[in-house]
Amino acid sequence: MKIKITGVGSYIPEVKVANIDFDKHVFLNEDGSPFAYPNEVVIGKFKSITGIEQRRYAAPEQCSSDLAFLASQKAIENAGIDPETLDYIIFAHNFGDVKYGTHQSDMIPSLATRVKHKLQIKNPKCVAFDILFGCPGWIEGVLQANAFIKSGMAKRCLVIGSETLSRVVDDHDRDSMIYSDGAGATIIESSDDESGLLSYESATYAYNEAGYLFFGKSYNPDLDPDIKYIKMFGRKIYEFALNEVPAAMKSCLDKSGLDIDDVKKILIHQANEKMDEAIIHRFYKLYGKSVPKDIMPMSIHELGNSSVATVPTLFDLLINGKIENQEIHKGDVIIFASVGAGMNVNAFVYRY
Repeated sequence: MKIKITGVGSYIPEVKVANIDFDKHVFLNEDGSPFAYPNEVVIGKFKSITGIEQRRYAAPEQCSSDLAFLASQKAIENAGIDPETLDYIIFAHNFGDVKYGTHQSDMIPSLATRVKHKLQIKNPKCVAFDILFGCPGWIEGVLQANAFIKSGMAKRCLVIGSETLSRVVDDHDRDSMIYSDGAGATIIESSDDESGLLSYESATYAYNEAGYLFFGKSYNPDLDPDIKYIKMFGRKIYEFALNEVPAAMKSCLDKSGLDIDDVKKILIHQANEKMDEAIIHRFYKLYGKSVPKDIMPMSIHELGNSSVATVPTLFDLLINGKIENQEIHKGDVIIFASVGAGMNVNAFVYRY
């Protein structure tokens, strides 16, 4: 028995923020000193590295659980199921609900419970819980659903990835331009046909790498040092990702028994265009192969990095023909992969 995705939905916030909108920001170095070059140069370098041209932010009245609810409604409708038949709601996020204009995280009750409430599910045996696994959280949620279903503990799960990173960024840190908001949701059920999850890989590297992504004070020394924002050691993350993600993908593919030439698409966490391209090149190099054309659909140019939401949103856009020059067909083999805070890496091979 395998598990497969029977329904998918995403919510892409309507507020668009273009790179030019950062032109008046006061970007500072970590020590609080100003940059030696103008914002026009900062933004140009940022675009050339990340590929991001614009990103989406949640409306002021929306929190992460609101985005998740909207994506979940679409996934449930797409699967054609009664939400009362869900056994688990697994909600991957990082910072909970953060109201607009504040910095405090709200996770009581859990965001999964909030989505269950918004869906008006009465069944108490539909268990709702959150997971914190960095950007790979949605993939990890799928792997948990796989374990629940294969063990007989569940027949049907809702797995969500949602985040509002725009609420936890330091406006004085140029890395703030990377982050965005969004939500993706999937219905996971057992599969008796050829489609579904074929193999997986998951790991946490914490001995030296735990602090690569962290909560830290603003680069502006005049702001309250007790208010924390998402921070990262970008170079260390880049090097870590290039070393560990291709290896995890190869291990995962080898477990599936399939050949590298069988892979039709790779859906990788939309973190940084140049980093993602380097990961894919290194992955194919492990097999002595060149990267095929159109193997890696991308959404980061228009949507930015919405953490746990990027992969399910990308999948939703792909199967609905909303990514230019990209299409997917029944029976195609896909590799899903991600890397993020923890440091966590995971992947699964999937036959569509």
